[in-house]
Amino acid sequence: MSVNLRLTGAEVLGPDGLEARDLGVSEGRLSADTDGRCVDLSGYMICPAFVDIHGDGFERHLAPRRGVLKDLGQGLASTDAELASNGIGTAVLAQFFSWEGGMRGTEFAARFLAAHRAAQMLTDTRVQLRFETHLLAQYAEFEALVADYVVPYVVFNDHLPHAALAKGKKPPRLTGQALKSGRSPGAHLALLKELHAQSDAVSAVLPKLAARLSELGARLGAHDNETAEQVQGFHEMGASIGEFPVTRDAAEAHRDVGAPVILGSPNVVRGGSHSGRLSAADLIADGLCDALASDYHYPAMKQAVFRLVDEGVVSLAQAWALVSSGPAGILGLTDRGEIAEGLRADMVILNKDTRQIEATLVGGNITYMAGVAAQRFLA
Repeated sequence: MSVNLRLTGAEVLGPDGLEARDLGVSEGRLSADTDGRCVDLSGYMICPAFVDIHGDGFERHLAPRRGVLKDLGQGLASTDAELASNGIGTAVLAQFFSWEGGMRGTEFAARFLAAHRAAQMLTDTRVQLRFETHLLAQYAEFEALVADYVVPYVVFNDHLPHAALAKGKKPPRLTGQALKSGRSPGAHLALLKELHAQSDAVSAVLPKLAARLSELGARLGAHDNETAEQVQGFHEMGASIGEFPVTRDAAEAHRDVGAPVILGSPNVVRGGSHSGRLSAADLIADGLCDALASDYHYPAMKQAVFRLVDEGVVSLAQAWALVSSGPAGILGLTDRGEIAEGLRADMVILNKDTRQIEATLVGGNITYMAGVAAQRFLA
């Protein structure tokens, strides 16, 4: 149940930057004034809660060790706590439907969806299914999952090592992938070869699947595009969101067709891609990014914002928009992403000196609270 509050003394982040003003929370919404309980937040910043448009950091909670997959509900509860402590009010949990097996396998995807449906989470969590395009035999199964669980967001992946397979070479990391999938290296390689051989057939049927998924109401995106031609092909089949383009040409092509570009916060924090590819900060400086996602590390969203600000890439308001209003807009969530009257009271409260997150509210509900801020709320 949300609480009615009057927050005073803090600096509130708006489109033009920080400004000192009081803020009200009433019936789960932001208001100009309220008769709620007064809390002095002098020395704090109030910013929109993060909207994480793509994150798979939850995997470590669901399976802390290989094979430990018994109670997914407890893993989701632990994920919920981590999301809240990192200021995330809305989270898209990116679950694979892949030939990779294990936690990224097709059977596990169904288990995950069932567990998520049953979970009671304080964070507003949504599901993204990451579909490996070469699983021709399972197109119908995947479509049924999207329909049964009303999956709002589907992203097309193709992580097959096509270059190595086309040359008849053993792909890199084959043994490790095989172990994760529960297959022998020989069986895993045979599967990869079989899927690779279906590439022409995929080109013929994937657009039809995309059309049916769109009819079900799913937003469609494409992941890890390398060329403008790939971007154009996915755009023509309705995949209007560009996740993690791996070349500047692909990022520019997404922008040319009007597709928003999502990049990874860890890339900003590291100063570049972990695989030596594009620098997200460079693309942000050039206006080629619409949203930053946690990708594989939830704390990276806050870290990325302040690195962008400290290095003079963009202003605080511009950086914060990449993790709040930007992703909210892409997802069609018009009720959040900004601190504005009438919107949901989704906010993060940070100590201005330490930049530590000391409270998170989602729809006016307190999902996380610690430190001096907690003392002030309890006083």
